[in-house]
Amino acid sequence: MAERGGAVAALAARLRDGRPLITAWSGIAEPAVAGILAGEPGFDAVVLDMQHGAHDVASVTRSVPLVAARGKPTIARVPVGAFSTVSRLFDAGVSAVIAPMVNSVEDARLFASFAKFPPLGERSWGPLPALALSGLSADHYLKEANGLCLTLAMVETRAALDAIDGILGVLGIDGVFIGPSDLSIALSGGAGLDPDGAVTRAALDHALARTRAAGKRIGVYSQTGPRTRELAGQGFDLIALASDVALLRAGVQAALKEARG
Repeated sequence: MAERGGAVAALAARLRDGRPLITAWSGIAEPAVAGILAGEPGFDAVVLDMQHGAHDVASVTRSVPLVAARGKPTIARVPVGAFSTVSRLFDAGVSAVIAPMVNSVEDARLFASFAKFPPLGERSWGPLPALALSGLSADHYLKEANGLCLTLAMVETRAALDAIDGILGVLGIDGVFIGPSDLSIALSGGAGLDPDGAVTRAALDHALARTRAAGKRIGVYSQTGPRTRELAGQGFDLIALASDVALLRAGVQAALKEARG
């Protein structure tokens, strides 16, 4: 059965079911790629990366309907500090925004202010594509939007990890998203990249415990299938399985190996 509110509402609805969700991660700014990823039954959502990927507001706007046509929600990650784009992305019909480098309660409040309608924030009105995708009336969308349009603050620095309780306590912040690679660099003082190391794993355990204590949601980036299964088993709500580029390379390498024997 389709979720009330269509693809816009799908992420919030599926998170309420309590089943870990696996999302695709797209950095290639070609809407057809996002549509292909959304067509895979095993993916529950598609993330469009505007920080390290090539997506921008225009490519996100074109990608969202293709993902929605597969009955899937779209998530967008904005560039560092680009809070002014958050409301435009929600207007375009994305279901959640991931904001990188949210290192303090003040950062979290600013993020929420652009993402939520009053009284939680100061988002301005203009969600025409989102209304079309949701199937809701304008009044109904306004009443529901703060619960349907989710905010995930990235925890990827020591400062963010230290401030995680305060960040999670901000009204209008729905959860956190962990970037293990950047977090490992920060926790090692730049000594190395070790997203699966003991120190990083301990930090993920801490973030998961604090998020559960706050009654909010937690996502994480994963690079392999086995690690994704492990993170799902630990109780993470949303796990991103590699990138479109990594998946493309893996597919090409597997095909060439078979072709060349």
